[in-house]
Amino acid sequence: MTSTRQLLWTGFRGLDAPAADLDFAPGGIILFARNLDPDPAAGPERCKALIDGLQARFGAELPLAVALDQEGGPVSRLRPWVGDTPPLRHLWRRGGAPACGHWGRLWGEGLRLLGFNVDFAPVLDLWDGHPQAGIGDRAASADPGEAATAVGAFLHGLEGTGVRGCLKHFPGLGGTTLDSHQGLPGLAEAARVERNASAFVPLAHPDRLVMVAHLRTPASGPLPASLHRGSVAANPWGVAGRFLPDDLEMGGCADWTWPDRVRLCLEAGHDWLLVCQSAEGTRACAEAADALPADLAAPALARSRALRRHLPVPRPGPLDRPAWEDWLRRVRLASEDR
Repeated sequence: MTSTRQLLWTGFRGLDAPAADLDFAPGGIILFARNLDPDPAAGPERCKALIDGLQARFGAELPLAVALDQEGGPVSRLRPWVGDTPPLRHLWRRGGAPACGHWGRLWGEGLRLLGFNVDFAPVLDLWDGHPQAGIGDRAASADPGEAATAVGAFLHGLEGTGVRGCLKHFPGLGGTTLDSHQGLPGLAEAARVERNASAFVPLAHPDRLVMVAHLRTPASGPLPASLHRGSVAANPWGVAGRFLPDDLEMGGCADWTWPDRVRLCLEAGHDWLLVCQSAEGTRACAEAADALPADLAAPALARSRALRRHLPVPRPGPLDRPAWEDWLRRVRLASEDR
């Protein structure tokens, strides 16, 4: 019998595989800076060993999704090893689509060497200059067409290496002034939501990962878009994808109980349940998943397992140090050219 806990993509605290204190096999693991040894000499090798250990432990039946947020700029989990790198807006404004594509491929090459098969990047929110919302220069442009071009180029480079990218944060956080980590932001004007969402339309397809924001819109009523079917699988823009909510431990959905969060996610059409920050959150999410009706969980389980069958798995063994050093040299050169 397939456990509904396979719907979880979860985080943990620790630098080595035994620290993943889980009593079940999740569908995915998300690594953060807290999981990466900051030592530039030892850290990459340790990361490769960590991912090898996670695959051996949880990926015996199907490849385990192993993800992180590596955008460059302010959201760069690899910063201790590679130094400062340009954000997407800087790439777009200085070098256009070629620069975005080049950096997407660079990040994909490095992530493949380490063993990752998913990158929660790039950001497709529209730039608005509001630092309070936590987006800022992570977004390429205020223009939907330009943003889609920049993100499409980044994705082409990234996914050409075999690493899955992810469009985020649908239907778009542009124009919000509250960080959804802290609370539930809202957009009162339907026209603004429409403009934000239009950037996603040319890039979405049924096999693309799409992360949905904790964001209240006129259409979602009292719910965040992430928990509202009319903003996910039944969205009015025809945006298709393998949907997943932003982290379910964030402040943007904290007003809902865990059973409600999990049930509403599956009713909305998500393939996964992201719960990234605490053992308590993971436990509560897993218990709520256990209580789901079989007919509600089954479609998501089938979709999530189908994706995992096609994820690449790193060859076990030490990090390819010459390839890593060559990649690191190219990243630093590209950073200097910015």
